[in-house]
Amino acid sequence: MMTRGSCPAAPATINSPVCSAGAAGGSLGLVRPRVVLFGDSITEQSFRPGGWGAAVADTYSHKADVVVRGYGGYNTRWALFLMHRIFPLDGIAPPLATTIFFGANDAALLGRTSERQHVPVSEYKENLKNIVNHLKDCSNSMVIVLITPPPIDEEGKERFAWSLYGENARKLPERTNEMAGVYAGQCIELAREMRIPCTNIWSKMQETEGWQTLYLSDGLHLTPEGNAVVHKEVVKTLKNAGLKAEDMPYDFPHHSKIDGSCPDMAFQ
Repeated sequence: MMTRGSCPAAPATINSPVCSAGAAGGSLGLVRPRVVLFGDSITEQSFRPGGWGAAVADTYSHKADVVVRGYGGYNTRWALFLMHRIFPLDGIAPPLATTIFFGANDAALLGRTSERQHVPVSEYKENLKNIVNHLKDCSNSMVIVLITPPPIDEEGKERFAWSLYGENARKLPERTNEMAGVYAGQCIELAREMRIPCTNIWSKMQETEGWQTLYLSDGLHLTPEGNAVVHKEVVKTLKNAGLKAEDMPYDFPHHSKIDGSCPDMAFQ
C-alpha cells in the first residue's frame, strides 16, 4: 500500500525492454546503437591505454557502444573473409556507423620480408569497395568512414628493427612512406567515388613538424599523441556525417534527471 506523497514501491521483477531490429537507441531502454571499428593492428591496439578507440568510446559514452574488430597483420584481401561473420546481413541490428582502417599491410613492398601481406593497389581499392558495398547491403543508413593508412617513418622502423634484432635486422625497408601515400590516395579516391566520408590520416599527421617520432612509436604504430590525432579526426568525420554525440539521446536517464526520493519516475 502506498501512502499519500510516497513513491511507489519498485517492482519485484523487472523485465528489460527489448530492442527491435535496427533500433537506434533513441527511446528509453532501447539497446544502444553500435559503432564498429574495423581494421588491422592500429585498430586492434586502439583500446590500449591512450588508444583512439577507447577515446571514441568515451566520446559516445551513454550514447553508443564502440566495438573493436581489429586484426593485426590483416590486409583488405583477408578482411573480405570476415565480412559475413562480423557484419551478417540478417539476425542482428546493423551498426549505426563503421570505420574501415586498412592499408598499412596492403602497402608492404614486394620482395621484402612482409611481401606475404602485399596487395596490389588496384586490388586494395577494389577490396575496399567490396567492403563498403557489403556494409551498404547491411544498412542503407549506416555511416561508413574510410580511414587512410598512416604515414611511415622509414628511419623509425629501421631503428625499431635494430632494437629488436641488432645486426640481424632486415637491411631494406619493408614499407615506405611514398608507397603508403599511394594507397592513401586510392582510399581517398574511392571515398569520393562512393560519396562516403574519409579521414586522411596520412596527410594530417605530416602537417606537424617532427611527426615521425611524435605520432609513431615504431615507424608505423601510434604513440598516444598519434592516437589523439586519429581520435580527433574520426570524431570530426562522424560529427560531419550527423553523429554528434552531444545531440544523441542517452540510452537511460542522466543521473541528474533521477529524483532521489522517487527514482522510478525517470524510468517510466
